[in-house]
Amino acid sequence: TSFLLVFVVMILFRPTLSIYFNTLSSTESLTISNNRTLVSPGDVFELGFFKTTSSSRWYLGIWYKKLPGRTYVWVANRDNPLSNSIGTLKISNMNLVLLDHSNKSVWSTNHTRGNERSLVVAELLANGNFLVRDSNNNDAYGFLWQSFDYPTDTLLPEMKLGYDLKIGLNRSLTSWRSSDDPSSGDFSYKLEGSRRLPEFYLMQGDVREHRSGPWNGIQFSGIPEDQKLSYMMYNFTDNSEEVAYTFLMTNNSFYSRLKLSSEGYLERLTWAPSSGIWNVFWSSPNHQCDMYRMCGTYSYCDVNTSPSCNCIPGFNPKNRQQWDLRIPISGCIRRTRLGCSGDGFTRMKNMKLPDTTMAIVDRSISVKECEKRCLSDCNCTAFANADIRNRGTGCVIWTGELEDMRNYAEGGQDLYVRLAAADLVKKRNANWKIIS
Repeated sequence: TSFLLVFVVMILFRPTLSIYFNTLSSTESLTISNNRTLVSPGDVFELGFFKTTSSSRWYLGIWYKKLPGRTYVWVANRDNPLSNSIGTLKISNMNLVLLDHSNKSVWSTNHTRGNERSLVVAELLANGNFLVRDSNNNDAYGFLWQSFDYPTDTLLPEMKLGYDLKIGLNRSLTSWRSSDDPSSGDFSYKLEGSRRLPEFYLMQGDVREHRSGPWNGIQFSGIPEDQKLSYMMYNFTDNSEEVAYTFLMTNNSFYSRLKLSSEGYLERLTWAPSSGIWNVFWSSPNHQCDMYRMCGTYSYCDVNTSPSCNCIPGFNPKNRQQWDLRIPISGCIRRTRLGCSGDGFTRMKNMKLPDTTMAIVDRSISVKECEKRCLSDCNCTAFANADIRNRGTGCVIWTGELEDMRNYAEGGQDLYVRLAAADLVKKRNANWKIIS
């Protein structure tokens, strides 16, 4: 009878006990010495303490639980490691706090929202998000703090990269210092530029190294490779609350993540059950054409030409001697100055659109209206669709110099560059596609 009673009690309380598998209550703690970890539902992610192979310093982080080796996706105290094997993670005053051997805080969630009287728990969700929430609120969106708002070098499915306008946060990636040192490295990947048509920039310190191109409704015009995985969905949200990119998996047998490597490459990594390794599906920059402003103004880069830099039709090298020496930094200049009236456009296909820092965007008008608006503004130098879906909608107008463009064999979109009437005649005689 006693055995039966114990068995019944174990069955009844099993669901209650299992909650501690992925949560940390206000009365519990994780320490390096007890070797306890939190494991997400589904056993995909694990949170605990780790140290890198060549270091005696300890970090709190999240990694893939089932995969061989350690693939870390988030590190809490990346710039404040524990100097020895004494460390404690616990909840204090509604915050997660990481304490060192002298009971000094080396990292904290440091949030200010919430009811001071309520009890909170920390929870590792199935998608790898580590959050702090009210113990009586199981809503994943009713959190007080979440790790997804503070990425390190990795973007997981369902994470967002970009602006949360409600709380004034720009979620960005920052590389590891080296492959064995998770401290903040030299490279970052962040949303910058015009709020009207924002783009992601790969930075080394304060220097721009690569530009994603604007989101065109389907993809970033400068990363066409990212649309070729059938088991993923991509989304870019631009409204009054957020401007952010995210991706989702439609097949849970595969893993995928974006990573900013310590060498300064943004990589799409995928894991298929049959491969057993992380495959680099694409990496950027992977050619000199991906480098920011590689070819100077009014020129574009093409991997299939030699040299790679080419003047836009209707333009000539600004410094012919430099250009012939394959030093294209000075870019190109118009053959004929614009006359305002009588100007027209040459269509360039499969293009990464120019830098949109100074672009003007109107999503309410058609491409025909966009063309008219550009012609009516003597300062307009080019135009394109803001969204390429449904045969193209919306309008982007450039009123300054055009720079950081490249051509693709496939992908990209149409760009209409303004030319003077004299150059339109030359192009027409050469059988160029002209809109006049």
